[in-house]
Amino acid sequence: MVFFFSVTTPFGIALGIALTKTYKENSSSALITVGILNSSSAGILIYMALVDLLSAEFMAPKLQANIKLQIKCYMEALLGVGGISMLAKFA
Repeated sequence: MVFFFSVTTPFGIALGIALTKTYKENSSSALITVGILNSSSAGILIYMALVDLLSAEFMAPKLQANIKLQIKCYMEALLGVGGISMLAKFA
């Protein structure tokens, strides 16, 4: 992992420096590329949050034994997701 990061980071920096001469910020291909990269980043973030972080919490024995606590946790998670979505819409 360290090797991969140490190799790809300088490559990405060099690629970014090389592309600054030809990059047109308002072209349709640049806007589509930025949109695709942003949506894939958001998808990875949502996946990591839901699968890796929340699943461990929701599968805990204390939560599995109490249905009221389960409902409360699900409602709070949905409220948090809704709040962040509203923040993202108006930011």
